[in-house]
Formats: sequence, C-alpha cells, structure tokens
Amino acid sequence: MKQLFIIALVVFTSSALFGQGKNELIQQRLEFIAEQLETEEIDLTDVTESLNYHFDHPLNLNTASFEEMQQLSLLTDVQINDIVLHRQIFGKLISIYELQTLDYWDLNTIHLVLPFIRVDDKLDQLHVSFKEAIQRGKFEAYFRYQRVAEYRSAYDDVSDSLQENSNSYYYGNPDRYYTRLRFKYRTNLSVGFTAEKDPGEEFFQGTQKNGFDFYSAHAFYKGGKYLRAVAIGDYQVQVGQGLNFWSGYAFGKTADVTNVKKSANSLKPYTSVDEARFLRGAAAEFGLGNFALTVFGSHKGVDGSLVIPDSIVEELEFVSSINLTGFHRTNSELGRKNTLKETIAGGNLRYTKRSLQVGVAGVYMGYDKDFLKDTSSYNQYDFRGKSTVGLSGDYSWVFKNFNFFGEVATSTHSSAWATLHGVLFSLDRRASMSLVYRKYDRDYSTFYNVGFAEASKTQNESGLYAGLKINFTRAWTLNSYVDVFKFPWLRYQVDGPSQGHEWMIQPSFKPSRGLEVYFRFREQVREKNSRYSDGTITSLEDVRQRNYRLNLSYKVSESISLKSRVEYVTVDRESTEAQDGFIITQDLIFKPKSFPLNIALRYALFDTDSYDTRIYTYENNALYVFSSPAYYYQGSRAYISLRYTFLRRFDLWARYGVSIFANRDSIGSGGEEILGSKKTDITIQLRVKL
Repeated sequence: MKQLFIIALVVFTSSALFGQGKNELIQQRLEFIAEQLETEEIDLTDVTESLNYHFDHPLNLNTASFEEMQQLSLLTDVQINDIVLHRQIFGKLISIYELQTLDYWDLNTIHLVLPFIRVDDKLDQLHVSFKEAIQRGKFEAYFRYQRVAEYRSAYDDVSDSLQENSNSYYYGNPDRYYTRLRFKYRTNLSVGFTAEKDPGEEFFQGTQKNGFDFYSAHAFYKGGKYLRAVAIGDYQVQVGQGLNFWSGYAFGKTADVTNVKKSANSLKPYTSVDEARFLRGAAAEFGLGNFALTVFGSHKGVDGSLVIPDSIVEELEFVSSINLTGFHRTNSELGRKNTLKETIAGGNLRYTKRSLQVGVAGVYMGYDKDFLKDTSSYNQYDFRGKSTVGLSGDYSWVFKNFNFFGEVATSTHSSAWATLHGVLFSLDRRASMSLVYRKYDRDYSTFYNVGFAEASKTQNESGLYAGLKINFTRAWTLNSYVDVFKFPWLRYQVDGPSQGHEWMIQPSFKPSRGLEVYFRFREQVREKNSRYSDGTITSLEDVRQRNYRLNLSYKVSESISLKSRVEYVTVDRESTEAQDGFIITQDLIFKPKSFPLNIALRYALFDTDSYDTRIYTYENNALYVFSSPAYYYQGSRAYISLRYTFLRRFDLWARYGVSIFANRDSIGSGGEEILGSKKTDITIQLRVKL
C-alpha cells in the first residue's frame, strides 16, 4: 500500500511539470455530475443531448426565455432572473463582455456557459411550422458494439433440455448491440428509433425472433402557438421537483451546491435505452398566454414476477416483484417480460409570469394486476395494490436575489404526503447559498418519483441540506454543503429508525483556463445494522466513510491535456476492523490539430480492503456511452479511447479497456464469474450525419 501511494505522488507531481473542444467540455461536465452519484448504472443522455445541441446552436441571451435558459442546466434561477431584468431595464446586451456587469454572474459562471451561449441581434423563431422543420432538419445514425472478452459459464453451449430447465445459462451471446436513427431540427422536431440487445439475449432467433430485445420510437414536434408540443410513441414528462411524477433520471447532491433545484422539462422525446422509466403513448402541451397545460397517457408492459395461486379464478393472479433491469437472458427473466401492464394518465397545469412559476398536477398510475410484494418489517408501508393517484402543487419564485421553490404531493392509496421547500440566494456575485428541507412520509409512494433525498426513494425520510459557494478571487473558489437526515421507519438492513449526516468541502484553484487543482473531503455517517448479532435483536451502529481527493487538470498545449487524481477512502464501524482504500488515475487526452483523431488514455492503480471501500471514477467513452465503474480490491486498470472523424459525416469511436487484479483468482460470481484475474471490455461505435 505504501509503495503504491509513493508511486501515486510521483505521477501526480510529475504531471504538473508538463492543463477545449466540444467533446472535452461535455465530458468534463458529465464527469462533474456523475462522480458523486456512486452508481455504475447512470444515464446522462438528456444532459449530453442538451450540451451537444447548445454547443452547436448557442443560446441567444438576448431572446432566450426564462424556461430556455433553465434547460441549459448551467445557471441558477437567480442568475437567469438577473439577465431578464437587465434586458428589461437596459435593453439587449451589446456584447458578451456585458455579462460581467450583472450582479450575480461571476467570471467562473461566464467561463462555464460561454461555449453554449451567444449575444446578437438575430431573432430566433418562436414558432416554427412543421414544414420548415422538415426542410431544415438533419439526420443522425448510431451503430454500437460492446463486449466483455473473457469467457463466462452463463454463455456455455448446453443442450436444449438443460437450457429449458435451468436459469444458469443465457440464450444469447455476450455481445451488446445498439442502433439509433434520428431526424431532428433544433428542439422543434424529432423523429427517432432506438433498439438495443443486452449481453445474453438472443438476436433474430429463438426467444427474440424480432431481433432486438428493446425497441423505442418517437415523433415529437414543438413550436406551435396554441398547440405548443405533441409527442407520439415514447416520451418523458417531468413535474415540479420530482415528488409526484418524473420520468427519466434526475440528480441530487453534487459538488455544485447551487444545483439542488430541478428544472422540469414538461414534455420531451425519449431517446435512451432504460427499459423502465419512460412513457409510451401520446402527450400534448397546450398554451394560452401565461398558462400551459400538458396532458399525457401511457400504456406499456412491465417485467413482473407473476404468482398464480392454486385457484381457477384468473383474477387472483398477482405480481410479487418488479424487475427494472431490462434483462431477458434466462427462462425466469423471459417469463417476467411484460407480465404486468402499466397505465398512466395525467395532466400538469402551469402558470408562468416572468420569474413566477406555479403548477398543479394529477397523475393516475395503475396496473392490470395486483402488485403484492412480500411483506417484511422494513417494507410494510411500500405500495401494494393496483392503482394510486398522485396530486401535487409546485412553485418557483425569484424575488431579487432569492429563488424560493418547492412542491407538496400526496398519493391517494395511503393519504401520505411528501413535502420539499428550498431557497437559493446570492449574497453577491461571489457568494451563493442553498437550503432544502424535505419530509417524505413512510407510506408515501408513486410509481415515478425522484425527489431530493439521501435514499433512493422519495419515502421515509426527512432532512435539511445547506450549501455554500464562495468565489474568493477569480482563481480561488469553495464549494461546501452539509446534509442532516433521518429515517423515521426501518430500511433495508436497518432494523430501526435511523439517522445520519453528510458534509463536503471542496476548495478549487484555477489560475488560468489551462490549469485547475481541487481538493475534496467528504464524510458520510449512516446508521446500519451491526454485524454482531445474537440472532434475536440487531443493534444499530454508525458507519463512517471519509473520502479524500486531490485532482489536477493541466492543459499542456492546444493538443495535449493531462489529468491526475489521487483518492483515499476510509470506512469505520464498531463491529468490524477499520478498512481503507485508494486509487490513483492518470489521464492523457491528445487532439492533434492536423489530424482528425482524438485519443484518451488512462492508467489507474487501486488498492482497497473490500467492496465496502470501493471508489467510483468516471471514464471517457463513446458518445452516449456512460461508464462510472467501482474500483475495488487490488490491481490496475487501463484504457485507450479513440475517435476518428472522416469524410465530414462519419465519426468512429473505438475503446479498449482492461482491468488486472493482483489478489483475485476470479472476478464476479455465478454465471458471470470470470476464472482469472483479467477483465477486458471493448466498445466500437459509428455515427453517420446527413
């Protein structure tokens, strides 16, 4: 451990002696969002699409609406209101340099948004006809192949009789296939088709004679005066702060402490491959003056474990669990496919006037069979039954340098409540604060919710979050937050009411655009079941995790950038010995001006005592491929990612990664176990633009 740590310091300091294009900017933003989520299952498609679009079509700050600037996801509502008031008092901005005169726009904010905005006198079309959108649209196609190279027993070629009577073997090969076709004009028109086959699923044979396991298609138009938007096929709806209804992913605590408020996109097309969190049907948004009404309906299959009691009465069938993975590789997984039918219908009425936004929503969510999960002490208040209705009201109001926001929601199946209220305020352009209070009843539940929370559910939690961001100088900034939370009822592996806290502090030093250094310390304390137990009563104990990170990014030249990171983690709890782990990563990005080839390289060394001290680190990959793996045990990892642009219309990505473990004879478990100490992953993707 000590020898590896010395190597880490040597590599880290040497990189300082040697620091942006579109892809680099977007990758940096994605990493910033993803690095604190601590999950390998991330989907940042919406963020990527927004940044890609606004890089190619910068938002005109002279004409952009409040909502359009919110969708940029880079500005607070106080900053947006600042520019709206500036336009009302002084007229249009003359140049981009005028942003420095705004009360709540600091230089770091300006540098962050600069690639995605513009200032000019050109008037963007507010209402675009369908014919114009068709004539000006562009077409893109993506074709992707991914695979883990090593052999695993689940892919054994066994006899048909063994295959049909076992859940240990997959029907398909280890390849992942992905295809996406899309015709698009700005944000006004989108017609698309997406298909994916997961590893282990068959392809155009056997159980998947129709080819891909998952298909998604949509047609979306926005731009009318009264019929403002319409979606057919697969789409997303987002309401308020995510307490009542929010399809797609949303993010909570990140290092950006002023980014705690969600900016709902009322209606948008669905372009991802998450096989669960989307709507399938039709939706429309109508507008009249300051009022907007979104109505939507959806009906789709959901994977559930069907239970058929010993009865001839068909109505007694029920589903005991729901599977959100989207995998259909084995008999049991195939048997769960679309066994449950989900119906959703609702409406969201909103009033917007300048910096005031108020909305009310009602959403019916139902299944065609009873959902009756097994009852345990911790989950006895979870949703059971066939349907519920979620009702909510939300608000956002900017008054001077304060942004007040929140949502109150209830679900009819239990009459439980979920409440969130927050405020963002700027003391001046150098200092901002955020406060968020939430209280979610233990029996509150809707099918789709993503409220700001410590836990993964908007349920059984109360807490208070406070964040502070200070720009001491142009070079020195500080982000910090503290979050104190309670869980009034039991949770999984927590046999009693519990509580905890989390706090983070991150000073950053950025003396120039080519150099940035930051240090991050984060402590998380949560109560969990003790690992000592006499078989009767299990006491709770504090589990304290501390993360220390030192990160340096340096642009050596216009073609070469380096990034070095050292991260150390400790986990302490009374019932086990203290554990720790660390990782060092060295990245090099090479973008020669004279040749259309981009190269991203990483080498990482890691050493952790167990999975409990795992460290998540975001990795570069092909466009719309998101990777944030957990590094644990002892070993090294390296990857090379290439992007080659040719004939102007074609982009080819190729990525090869390998992990080698020093203290493992096998990797994984069950049918996914790799006998050996090496794991290799391959990604190849082609994009065609017409």
